[in-house]
Amino acid sequence: MRKKILAYIIAVLTITTCMIQLIPRQNNIFKIASQGEGESGFLTNNNLNQKKVYLTFDDGPSDHTDEILDILKKNKVRATFFVVGKETEHAKKMYRRIILEGHTLGMHSYSHNYDQIYASVGAFSKDLMKLQKYLYDLTEVKSYIYRFPGGSSNHCAGDIKPYIRYVNQKGILYFDWNALNEDAINFNASSYELNQKILKDVRRQKTSIVLMHDLHETKNTVKGLDSLIKTLKKEGYQILPITTNTKPIHHVSIDK
Repeated sequence: MRKKILAYIIAVLTITTCMIQLIPRQNNIFKIASQGEGESGFLTNNNLNQKKVYLTFDDGPSDHTDEILDILKKNKVRATFFVVGKETEHAKKMYRRIILEGHTLGMHSYSHNYDQIYASVGAFSKDLMKLQKYLYDLTEVKSYIYRFPGGSSNHCAGDIKPYIRYVNQKGILYFDWNALNEDAINFNASSYELNQKILKDVRRQKTSIVLMHDLHETKNTVKGLDSLIKTLKKEGYQILPITTNTKPIHHVSIDK
């Protein structure tokens, strides 16, 4: 009788162990697309050659970030946020929400003070490492996705190449853009005008990285976001977050 009971217990334990091994495991609830799954997690054999659009938002979090995230969630698309360092409770909540909802949390600088950031490579490093650590402390995810303040073609840095060499040495990937709505140039442009600028750029290329801003002043970008996404989907574009597998667009580049 004891042998039968023992055999039964062993059988139950064996089945339970097998069942546990079949359950998918998630290593970290805080996981941006660029660190974990890559673009292969979003593509199928039928759409490997599909037109791609990467929606990116610079300079947040702002008082519009929640609404942007709500619109993205409603439309079931993921985007990339190149954030700056903000220490308010609202900002901290936004950093975490960006990651929890599957978007890519990219770095844009802690201070966004051009004179300070581009004073030297040392000053640049101090600012960037401060932001990387700050975001990691809040989310437990270390970001390796970056956008230079002003882009790699900005005129404030003087010679940008030493800064590019630095990020390359750190294993950080930087991304510029090839489509934009100029929302930070003209805060009064209507959402329709902003979207038309983006669509004009997007329609002439197979892959687009779109520059927009997440600022208090860029409310019309937010107003037009739902319409922009619907138009892109209707025209057959796949909307993706930037990941470490995304082919970068560089205004200025150097050999690593």
